[in-house]
Amino acid sequence: MSDISTTQATGRLRRPLMTLLQGLFTLALTLVGLLLITFALSALSPVDRVLQIVGDHASQATYDQVRHQLGLDRPLPVQFWHYLTNLAHGDLGTASATGQPVLQDLLSTFPATLELATLALIIGSVLGVIFGVLCARFAGSPWDLAVRTFTLLGNSVPIFWLGLLMLALFYARLQWSAGPGRLDDIYQYSVEAKTGFVLIDTWLSGDRDAFFNAINHLVLPVLLLAYYSLAGITRLTRTACLSEMNKEYITLARAKGAGDMTILVRHVLPNIRGTLFTVIALAYTSMLEGAVLTETVFSWPGIGRYLTTALFAGDTTAIMGGTLVIGMSFVIINNLTDVLVRVTDPRVR
Repeated sequence: MSDISTTQATGRLRRPLMTLLQGLFTLALTLVGLLLITFALSALSPVDRVLQIVGDHASQATYDQVRHQLGLDRPLPVQFWHYLTNLAHGDLGTASATGQPVLQDLLSTFPATLELATLALIIGSVLGVIFGVLCARFAGSPWDLAVRTFTLLGNSVPIFWLGLLMLALFYARLQWSAGPGRLDDIYQYSVEAKTGFVLIDTWLSGDRDAFFNAINHLVLPVLLLAYYSLAGITRLTRTACLSEMNKEYITLARAKGAGDMTILVRHVLPNIRGTLFTVIALAYTSMLEGAVLTETVFSWPGIGRYLTTALFAGDTTAIMGGTLVIGMSFVIINNLTDVLVRVTDPRVR
C-alpha cells in the first residue's frame, strides 16, 4: 500500500511539472517564431537600410563600407545569429528617424501605450461584464436591445472618426476636457519622467494641478478605447451567460428557489470565468497593438504613434523593434492568461 501511495504522489507531482515544462517549451518556440518573423520583415523589406544612413549621393565605397558594418553582406543565417546576439545584449539597433537607440525610444513610448490600454481595459472589462450580465438577465427587453445596439455601434464606427468627433465636441466646442497630448505645455517640461507613466510621474512630482491635468488628458482616449473593448466583452459575456442558463445545474438552483440574478452572479459567472479571462486578455492585446489610430488622433506619444512615424519614414530598424515588443507582449499576456485559467478553474486542471 505504501508503494502505491508513493507512486500516486509521484504522479501528482510529475503532472504539474510536465505541464510547466510543456508551457515553457511552447513559449520558447513561440518567441523563436516571433524573432524569425521580425527578422524576415527586415531582410525582405524593399527599403534599403544603407541608403537611409548614407543618403542617395554617397559613393559606392561608402555604401559598401556601411553595408559591411551592418553585416548585410553576410549570408542570412549569419545575419540572424548576429541579430540574436545583439538582442541578447539589449541592442535593437539605432532608429534612423530619431537617431537614438531603438530600445531607448521604446522604453520612452511603450509606458504611454501601456498606461492608456490598462486604464481602458479596467473600465471596459468592468462595465462590459456588468452590462453582459444585465443583458442576460433581461434578455429580449428594451434594455437588452439598447445595450446590444450600443455595443454594435462600438464595433461598426471607425475609431479615428469617433475620436475626432469627441475632440471636436468635448474639447473644441464644450471645453469639458483637455486636448491632444499627455499634458499641457505648462506642465510638459516641469514634470520629470521617472517612470514613463504620466499619472505616476505627476503624482510623484507633488504638483496636484499637473496630476489633474494628466487625468483630464486621459479621459477622452481612455473612454474611446474602453468603449471598443466594452463592446466585445459585453456581447461575449451575454452569450456565455445565456448558454449556461439552459444547463442542469441552473435548473437545480431554480428548483431550490434561487432568483435569476443570484444564479447569474453566484453560479454562472464562476463557471464562465475562463471565457471572461480569455476575452479580456484578447481585448488587452488588441488595445496594445491597435491603439495606433487613437494615439495618432490624440497625439499620444505611445508605441503606436512611434511605429506609424517609423513606417512613413521607412525605418525598418524601429519597425522591427516595435513589432518585437508588441509581439512579446501578446505572447506573455496569452500565456499568463492560460496560467490564470488553470489556477482558477479546477475543471481545466
